[in-house]
Amino acid sequence: MTEVKVLVVDPVGLHARPATVAVHAASKCKCKVTISFNGRSMDMKSIMGVMSLGIPTQSEIVITCDGEDEEAAIKSIVETLASQKVIDAPEAAPAEEA
Repeated sequence: MTEVKVLVVDPVGLHARPATVAVHAASKCKCKVTISFNGRSMDMKSIMGVMSLGIPTQSEIVITCDGEDEEAAIKSIVETLASQKVIDAPEAAPAEEA
């Protein structure tokens, strides 16, 4: 299992368009992808699940990947979300072992 903590910087938080970007990035992965916020976790491949978390801007979230392509998956998701300015790119290595 690999996870990374990131900061949501999109002005509207993780809602509508930014949530769609996140779900699309996660859906390309073979492994299980989970997003956690405020003590709740949801399948990051589910648009309704991601949006139901109600993640506002400047919130810290945890993205967890578990499965065969977990390291490549988390790297790809973080790069995609950072390039779309949904999250602030982590300063350290993009993924850390959990």
